Amino acid sequence: MSQLRIEASTALCLLQDAGRFGVRHLGVTQGGALDWVAMRWANWLLGNDLDSAVVEIALGGFTVVAEQDCVLALAGADLDARIDEQPVAPWRSFPLRRGQCLTLRQPRQGVRAYLAAPGGFKGEAVLGSCATVAREGLGGCDGQGRALVKGEVLHAAAAIVGQVGAPNRRSHVPDALRPVHVDKPLLDLVMGAQIGDFSGSSLFEAFNRDWTLDSRADRMGIRLLGPQLVYQGAPMISEGIPLGAVQVPPDGQPIVLLNDRQTIGGYPRLGALTPLALAQLAQCMPGAVVRFRAVVQEMAWSEHQAYVQRWGI
Repeated sequence: MSQLRIEASTALCLLQDAGRFGVRHLGVTQGGALDWVAMRWANWLLGNDLDSAVVEIALGGFTVVAEQDCVLALAGADLDARIDEQPVAPWRSFPLRRGQCLTLRQPRQGVRAYLAAPGGFKGEAVLGSCATVAREGLGGCDGQGRALVKGEVLHAAAAIVGQVGAPNRRSHVPDALRPVHVDKPLLDLVMGAQIGDFSGSSLFEAFNRDWTLDSRADRMGIRLLGPQLVYQGAPMISEGIPLGAVQVPPDGQPIVLLNDRQTIGGYPRLGALTPLALAQLAQCMPGAVVRFRAVVQEMAWSEHQAYVQRWGI
């Protein structure tokens, strides 16, 4: 069984899977990998279940040493990964020999990289998932919601699949299948129930002006800076909040709610970003510029299904 000893980590290095579902009525959020596309490709490279637990590494600062020979995979951001100072490109699987050191140093492109191991990393399942949600103290290696720390040992679930040359392993994700990260991504937004209660000028600006990602961002949400949006509807009663909801507080500056969001809220919403748009947003640094594109639910659903079925993730 593959074992990796952590030599360096940060509060942004977390064990994640697809998240926990069917528990929001308990006030428990879903958690899970912010860039679900990269997580699935990392698992695909090793022939894992696509939602197996991976290490989400944001902005680098993560180092592990192999305690025995193993095969790993990286997908997502280019965080200047190196094995004993030799560069390792993302979107590929690779052997890590006993005693070798894998380091992800700092962003070169994107924000979050995903490290996969044979069969997924072992974690303490809580409410059906080992996804780490620090605020709620759930998930992670011990089920307590902790970030990964120096000295901790990561265990892969599979003992044989990880052998070098294993039949389920793929060497790389073909270039044509890799997500393209552009400087100013266009994010699809499914229009929501309150969209008609914003002023006409606000709606025009929402979809025709640039939005800058604020530094006030975490796994709960990202604040956007741009034109002030004006809500003209009646006060709202708190209601359930979907993943990707774009809510507008009284200051008129939208907040995109992510995987660790609260389960209910009372601010009006423009709508919600699609899953593919959220994966794009997860790789944007503070200060990046994005734009919204309005879509209807049927179109968003069709595009999502087509993407998943076409690429098998």
